[in-house]
Amino acid sequence: QTIRLGTALSLSGKFAVSGTHTKNGYDLAVRKINDKGGVKIGGSAYALDVLYYDDESTPQRGTVLVERLIREDGVRFILGPYSALLTKAAVPVVEKHRIPMVEANGASRDVFSRGYKYLFAVLSTSEQYLASAVALAAEKAKESGKEPSSVKVAIAVENDPFSLDIRAGVLEDAGKLNMKVVVDEKLPRD
Repeated sequence: QTIRLGTALSLSGKFAVSGTHTKNGYDLAVRKINDKGGVKIGGSAYALDVLYYDDESTPQRGTVLVERLIREDGVRFILGPYSALLTKAAVPVVEKHRIPMVEANGASRDVFSRGYKYLFAVLSTSEQYLASAVALAAEKAKESGKEPSSVKVAIAVENDPFSLDIRAGVLEDAGKLNMKVVVDEKLPRD
């Protein structure tokens, strides 16, 4: 027996490279699971299969395709798209249909602060991405006999919600250590 998973991934458009990497990761995971006998539920084993659609790196297309996967293709489990932007678009669809979505690439904290019940992920949210870099800078300052407050921080991020989350995390972490932010630039999208 087979459990069919479905996903709308960016196989063309702005996120095509990352979407292809995500597809390769999903394919590898499915292959490894199937090679080990599949997913065991009760006394039965189930192979996994994935139905892919190209969301063309656009939220509108992704939403339509997730709806299609659920309503027309009968998929009961969704794998998340690439990017927080596309994840934010897909989540209301899976919530409406009460279909679980496991995602690996939509790390914006905004995605996880809305109380969704059918969204699952095992990743750090975006504001945590550079926490270890700030901590390392503080550690290196101490090793050289200086206070973490002597560290100067320069931030340059794209002016999009995901990057602004990363920026917010850096500002928060640097602020806790009294580091001085000497550059804080929000660059035009793309």
